[in-house]
Amino acid sequence: MQLFLSHIESPPGDLMLVSDAQQRLHALEFADHRSRLHRGLRDRYGSARWLETAAPASIADAMTRYFSGELTALDALPVVMAGSDLEEKVWAALRRIPAGTTTSYGKLAKALGFEDPRAAIDIGAANGANPIAIVVPCHRVIASNGELKGYAWGLHRKRWLLEHEKAIAPPREVPQTPALPGF
Repeated sequence: MQLFLSHIESPPGDLMLVSDAQQRLHALEFADHRSRLHRGLRDRYGSARWLETAAPASIADAMTRYFSGELTALDALPVVMAGSDLEEKVWAALRRIPAGTTTSYGKLAKALGFEDPRAAIDIGAANGANPIAIVVPCHRVIASNGELKGYAWGLHRKRWLLEHEKAIAPPREVPQTPALPGF
């Protein structure tokens, strides 16, 4: 299988994307996670080879529009997901979470038909194995108490993406009160 590796600049960090001749996304990783990209491709495709090339215009354009505020620009991008049955179900469900909203691991598990609350752990693991950042929006899944929890590419990026989508408010500045003398 011939794959193409491209680089795209983005506000939360440079991205590496892997696509095929049909301009379908196979992987989208932040550049500082290069080893995760290579490991994931090797695990999914064995000895697949890739050529470095410019990003397909359709993908680059959609990414630019998304980062410019058109939050639905990524919805129609075709992706190729290669994982376990559970992973593929979770990843498909992630694509149905609208921009500007979040869900919890438990709610996602229930939506997928799991009644056991411990299924949220498996959902979290599948979420963390997502090979296509941003387009398969695993950043939209948070803890039931509202905490962001983990994100394979760093919580600072998860927070940035959710703030960009206006799913969460930016942290408020707490005014500092000067210390009183003698206290």
